[in-house]
Amino acid sequence: MKRILILQTGGTIAMQIRRESNGEMVNTQSDSLIRYIPELSQIADIECRELFFKDSSDMSTADWVVIIEAIRDTYNSFDGFVVLHGTDTLAYTASAVSFAFKNLTKPIIFTGSQVPMSVIRSDAKRNLINAIQMATLPFNEVAVCFSDKIFRANRSTKLSIGEFNAFNSPNFAPLAEIGLDINIKHSLPPSALPMECFPVFSEDVIVLRLFPGMKPKQFLRLFENGTRSVILSGFGSGNFPVSGEYSLIPLLEKCAEKNIFVVMASQALYDSVDLEKYSSGRIARDLGVISARDMTLEAALTKMMYLLGRYKSPYQIRDRYLRSLRGEMTTE
Repeated sequence: MKRILILQTGGTIAMQIRRESNGEMVNTQSDSLIRYIPELSQIADIECRELFFKDSSDMSTADWVVIIEAIRDTYNSFDGFVVLHGTDTLAYTASAVSFAFKNLTKPIIFTGSQVPMSVIRSDAKRNLINAIQMATLPFNEVAVCFSDKIFRANRSTKLSIGEFNAFNSPNFAPLAEIGLDINIKHSLPPSALPMECFPVFSEDVIVLRLFPGMKPKQFLRLFENGTRSVILSGFGSGNFPVSGEYSLIPLLEKCAEKNIFVVMASQALYDSVDLEKYSSGRIARDLGVISARDMTLEAALTKMMYLLGRYKSPYQIRDRYLRSLRGEMTTE
């Protein structure tokens, strides 16, 4: 029987309703989750560890490192890993973890729930069963398990606050779908090289979402305090204002002058940024702006945080950002 480690970090799936306290939500230990689903013992030999209990809105890069190191330090003792996490920033954490591990030979599955396990109509039981089952299979990457689908972690994003099918993968088909059986459609190929782990992330990154009427000069001061990269969430295929006081060009020139990496992502969920398509994109390209292609914002951000943390050389950072490292973007 496969050995699976469940790592508890908090979130709704970690909560139960204390009815004697007017419905107050409180943390529940991971071992108690198993009590709700005794049949889990038929799937795997399960061990549970509490790393911390946090609302996922409070998660930081330091918490990502705790999760990564917990997996790294027990990697040879278990066949797979399940991380319980709040849904609000789950896609960020899962994306970051995917970049930290290279040459994975075991599954790392993130899951959570929209409703606590103790509620009758909760989605927690189904998600947890599916995640553990997925963690027992030959699967070599970090993934998100939610509502009977398995998504590549760094292709995932949260789309719904109130629906059970809260996550999706806009530009990449699910890795697997779960019905009577688990149908794995595709995944990263196994590597013959040893697993490597790099739990390093830089927080010297800013995300700016463009909007009509935005005056870029208001943001120039942001780049005077050690900022090393700016992720721009632009319009359509990477468009932005280029005329008058709303022009983004002075900001891009300032970034180029200060050797700040600028990545152009898109506010559109589907398809890819193309800096060749329109004149504004070509201006950005000539100023050294990097296209996020079809990466999610979560992947575009965490990939840069990882590369800035791991490499010193601007050439290495730019070169690796343009490559698909863990299947996070389409390169053809």
